Amino acid sequence: MTKSLILVLLLLLPLLTVQASETSDFTLPKIQVVPIKDTREDRQYELYIKLPEEYEKHKDKTYPVLYFTDAIWHVELLSATSEFLMEEVILVGISWQKDINKDLQKELGAHVSRYRDYSINKSSNPERQAKYQFGQASNHLAFIRQDVIKHIEKNYRTQPDNRSYFGYSAGGLFGTYILMAQPDTFKNYILGSPSLWRNIPQLSELGAKSALKHKGLNANVFISYGTQEKELGEHIREFTQLLKSRNDNSLSLKHPVIEGSHQTAFPMTGVRSMTWLSNLSKEGAKS
Repeated sequence: MTKSLILVLLLLLPLLTVQASETSDFTLPKIQVVPIKDTREDRQYELYIKLPEEYEKHKDKTYPVLYFTDAIWHVELLSATSEFLMEEVILVGISWQKDINKDLQKELGAHVSRYRDYSINKSSNPERQAKYQFGQASNHLAFIRQDVIKHIEKNYRTQPDNRSYFGYSAGGLFGTYILMAQPDTFKNYILGSPSLWRNIPQLSELGAKSALKHKGLNANVFISYGTQEKELGEHIREFTQLLKSRNDNSLSLKHPVIEGSHQTAFPMTGVRSMTWLSNLSKEGAKS
């Protein structure tokens, strides 16, 4: 009997080994991937949308929306932090361009379109400019305002007066552009370690022009950088001072310095900024 049992186990061992070693891709729960087209530039993108857990249960309820760039990089962190800190928020991640030149993708990666979409200035190098098409932040903002936001507010129960933005690094730079050029796009801005190198003069000029259209920024701004980001930190402090110099009573500004480098400060930036956004939401609910 014992010998027979051992023989059966030996015969089954290869099958057990195969089953144990089988793998499969993990898909984040509750994340919808929705294709969307930039109708102005004829470019294809995707939206990563996560609805609150009880969205379908409360048919008459509306929700604030947090839009964020670099969707595939940030969706896991923001999904996790919102579960604990802001359960009742709709997350909308905006991907990089999907139908971009294959040679560029092979050279720099799937994220190559962010160099074009999130940048404010063109390159002084004609060859680099022709290749990467820097400085199209205005076009990308038009896509977000005319296509992304309109799609979300048409198809989901949102609070149009309670939109937030999250961007890190180049995405943070893009957020500063939105804030200064068309501040009414979002109510709350999270700008993590924005890549502000030679952009302050242009941002100042944009702010002066938008001031003619808007009485104030009417925004809550969280802007941060890492303790080890010495040079970048100087530029961010300069931009923060620019915001303060406006003497804008409609602007609420929080500017913490977070432990770490450009890379290691990112996770805590997500947690700290989402805590800040959650507290704003609670304060708004009380008022």
